[in-house]
Amino acid sequence: MRYSLIAAVAAMTALSGCVVPVTAPVPTAPTPVPGTAGLTPAQRVAARNVINAEMGKRLPGVNTQPYTDCVLSNASMAEMADLAAIAAGATGGAPDAVAAIVKRPATTQCIAKVAATA
Repeated sequence: MRYSLIAAVAAMTALSGCVVPVTAPVPTAPTPVPGTAGLTPAQRVAARNVINAEMGKRLPGVNTQPYTDCVLSNASMAEMADLAAIAAGATGGAPDAVAAIVKRPATTQCIAKVAATA
C-alpha cells in the first residue's frame, strides 16, 4: 500500500510537469576521536601503540584493537600526549596511565560491550 502511494505521487509529479529540485548532501568533516585534537598523527599512533601493548599484556592472545579503541575514545588530550611521550622514551608508567583510563565508567562500559560481542 505504501509503495503504491509513493509510486502514484511520483507518477502524478512526472505527469504534471513539476520538477522536484534535487540537492546534493553537504559534505561534513569526519568526527575526530575525542581526546586526540591537537595531537600530531605520529603522537596518535605512538599513544595507540602504547595502549595496544598494555592491553596485549592483560589480554594475551586476544585481538586488543577494539579494547584499545575504547581506551583511546576516553583518554584526554593530555593523557594521549603523555602516552606518546612514554612511547618516545619519557619516564613514566604506561601501565598506570592506561589503567587510569580503563577505570573510568565510560571506558569500562565500552570494554564490556566489546567483550560481549567477542
